[in-house]
Amino acid sequence: MNSLIAILTDFGTRDGFVGAMKGVILSINPHAKIVDISHEVEAFNILHGALILRAHFSYFPKGTIFLCVVDPGVGSERLPIVVKTKEYIFVGPYNGIFDLAIKSMGGGIEAYKIERYTLPQISQTFHGRDIFAPVAAYLSKGIDPKEVGSPIKYRFSLDWEEAKVEEDFIKGKVIYFDRFGNCITNIPCGNYVEGVFRSSVLKVVSHYLEADKAMPALICGSFGLMELFIPMDSAKESLKIHLGEEVWVKVSKG
Repeated sequence: MNSLIAILTDFGTRDGFVGAMKGVILSINPHAKIVDISHEVEAFNILHGALILRAHFSYFPKGTIFLCVVDPGVGSERLPIVVKTKEYIFVGPYNGIFDLAIKSMGGGIEAYKIERYTLPQISQTFHGRDIFAPVAAYLSKGIDPKEVGSPIKYRFSLDWEEAKVEEDFIKGKVIYFDRFGNCITNIPCGNYVEGVFRSSVLKVVSHYLEADKAMPALICGSFGLMELFIPMDSAKESLKIHLGEEVWVKVSKG
């Protein structure tokens, strides 16, 4: 049994929401180990949460319970769920937050609507504390995921656009900015000769300092996706880059 719970939210740390969730978990399982993935997901941005989860989940021990709450539909008819894969368990809203991580693992998943193991009183605005935290805590004590409620068929719902292959090029777009101002695209890492952004040719480099000073370049980043960056600078701010801007890469034939 793995009692590790990894938490991902858009709550920030100012208002005590994350602390309340941890308090619930530890009240139910004092031996639980809790790790914060991030609480700085852009507010209400399910795609950003899904990207961060996909980038980092596989570095956790098998059996980790991922408690993920980016939940603009809290209190609505969207379902609270538990998803069990071959190696991990995910707890949170049924809104696409798990889609990218689950797709990267392939098939063989079980999903359940949460109907039990919640707190007695459930707020319409804080399911993270009243539903998801206690369920994660009981799972960390060893209950079978199927005990939390009725099985459901998991359907992917995240608005995710794959990069498009066009002859020798792959056409993608900027989908996320990290705190350094690097621009993460939806183009998978690969063997690319060069890139194109705003009609300018970009070098594809193997490390940040390989790029020319003050010039944008492309690199395979830790998200497993190509990133547009400027060495020791914010590409987002310096170039006034916006989400959705096109980026192209030329595929190597070698």
